[in-house]
Amino acid sequence: MSERVVAAIDQGTTSTRCLLFNRAGRMIAVAQREHRQHYPRPGRVEHDVEEIWRNLVSIVPAALRRAGLGPENIAALGIANQRETTVIWNRHTGLPLARAITWQDTRTDGIVARLTAEGHGPLFSSVCGLAPATYFAGPRLRWLLDNVPGAREGAERGDVLFGTMETWLIWRLTGGPAGGVHVTDVTNASRTMLMDIRTLQWSPKLLAALDVPERMLPRIRSNSEVYGVCSTVLPGVPVAGALGDQHAALVGQTCFAPGEAKCTYGTGAFMLMNTGPRMAESTHGLIPTVGYVLGENVPVYALEGSIAMTGSLVQWFRDSLGL
Repeated sequence: MSERVVAAIDQGTTSTRCLLFNRAGRMIAVAQREHRQHYPRPGRVEHDVEEIWRNLVSIVPAALRRAGLGPENIAALGIANQRETTVIWNRHTGLPLARAITWQDTRTDGIVARLTAEGHGPLFSSVCGLAPATYFAGPRLRWLLDNVPGAREGAERGDVLFGTMETWLIWRLTGGPAGGVHVTDVTNASRTMLMDIRTLQWSPKLLAALDVPERMLPRIRSNSEVYGVCSTVLPGVPVAGALGDQHAALVGQTCFAPGEAKCTYGTGAFMLMNTGPRMAESTHGLIPTVGYVLGENVPVYALEGSIAMTGSLVQWFRDSLGL
């Protein structure tokens, strides 16, 4: 019998990787490609999602070649992604309306200040567990709707779709304009400021506060189920898992018991602690979040502490100071 492996796409802040794992959990091949960071003005950080898609299209066959395998050897594909990075695109053409706004971008400070000044802070904290901040995807989506020509009108007609990076990649992999599946996983949805962290559904109150049309939002699904089947890159292979990158690390580091924690060092450094089936609240600025949901099982929550600049600071020393 030919070898069966699982393919993982790690769509990160600075690069995209494809990793192949065998049944024993051993990595047998990897291919990686960096993408460009766009800094149009101070405080703004953007990615070209078409470039990221082209990178994915090239690295998946490269990983297969290195392992001496073909698409028929892939049992399933899973995706981990840089969280909170926000993209909108046309459902019919598949083209993004603008470059993606990354999680590091702070242009939404005015929107966040307005939400706080209007007294919405307690609403967001109680419903989604997050205080309004430039860190999350919802204010970015509001900025795009307000500033990209045709975005709001298209969203209200159902022609413009929103997603974080796993949503964009799943949609493209499963057909794009020709019937692509428009879904997000619960961990990424929990970082938008738009999801009720207890019901795991989009909150009408939060959508109203941010003035976001529900028609443009993906369906929220668990982290471990078949969302759809690839029609390109890996034709016939099911897309069967997705997690925000830090939640993927929580699972990958086997933090399955309450109190177990991990810290991973990438572009930023993120410590997540499993808090079990209850949502823990912090009086010290830590972020309650959905840790993971496996299929039909009950949600597992986590508490997160984040440092935005770690690996990216090393990269800045390398690229900007030439060290």
